[in-house]
Amino acid sequence: MASQYNAETTGSELVTELAPQIKGKVILTTGVSPNSLGAQFVEIIAAAEPALLILTGRNTTKSQQTADAIAKAHPDVKTRVLKLDLGSLASVREGAAEVNSWDDVSHVDVLVNNAGIMAVPFALTPDGYESQYATNHLGHFLFSNLIIGKLLKSSEPRLVSVSSDAHRFSPVRFEDNDFHGGENYNKWSAYGQSKTANMLMALSLAEKLGKKGLVAVSLHPGVIGTNLGDFVDWTGGDVELLNSIDRALGNREAWEDGFKWKTHDQGVATHVFAAFHPSLKDHNGAYLQDAHVADPWIETVKPWGTSPVEAERLWKLSEEQVGQEFTYN
Repeated sequence: MASQYNAETTGSELVTELAPQIKGKVILTTGVSPNSLGAQFVEIIAAAEPALLILTGRNTTKSQQTADAIAKAHPDVKTRVLKLDLGSLASVREGAAEVNSWDDVSHVDVLVNNAGIMAVPFALTPDGYESQYATNHLGHFLFSNLIIGKLLKSSEPRLVSVSSDAHRFSPVRFEDNDFHGGENYNKWSAYGQSKTANMLMALSLAEKLGKKGLVAVSLHPGVIGTNLGDFVDWTGGDVELLNSIDRALGNREAWEDGFKWKTHDQGVATHVFAAFHPSLKDHNGAYLQDAHVADPWIETVKPWGTSPVEAERLWKLSEEQVGQEFTYN
């Protein structure tokens, strides 16, 4: 039962339990370079015999390393590597067009929007958007909508957005999306904005396409040591900056003693739960943590990440930013 899962639950345990739901599925995962949660996720679900694992990343050499690891451990599992730079709308369009051109891949059962960057110095993408917002949200927004036709051809389509409890750092800054060109940039607030956007996109897709069978959810994987934290000093100034935001917002995390770290296997448990657990058909649009639907009375779930009003506002802003409308009846 889903209620039995907690922070100690591992992805491997859930793969064993949910093997019938994974077997034969076509699963596309963004951000699968070695030492990432995306790589851990695809490598452990390979044991359950999916039909095809589509692996995307900016660097196809790194994505191929993960594909090679899967081939070595599970030689019968098919993989396909796709170049996808989520920080470039042109690259996203090219990647989506390639997926849509694959006649031998009639559908995608599960899309896991896992890729991301965290707490990086201020930069604008080639399209002129703040890099964390653009990479973590806007690229996934465009890619998901461009390949949604493939997803809806599945008998059980599911879309997973990897968010974070760091959404607590900031709502979507509708009037100052790029921190006034970096003038008032705070890398943790920017990360928080992007993670709030991940939650709101899942909420929008659940509302717009739930009647067509799509289950869309978002999740917090936990605190895990991966390459996502390459720009973070976990022992110095970055922790103080985190704490200063939490104190200013009155978040309980400001007074907690350190981080509750997870192993990589524990870190992808919520990925596996989100992508395959049958119970989530009754919780469309939910935000998940520790392989269960997060409880806002106990866990960190900010109202700005669960508001239908904010979700629709972000949808409209995102359409403007990518220069394309996506209307679903």
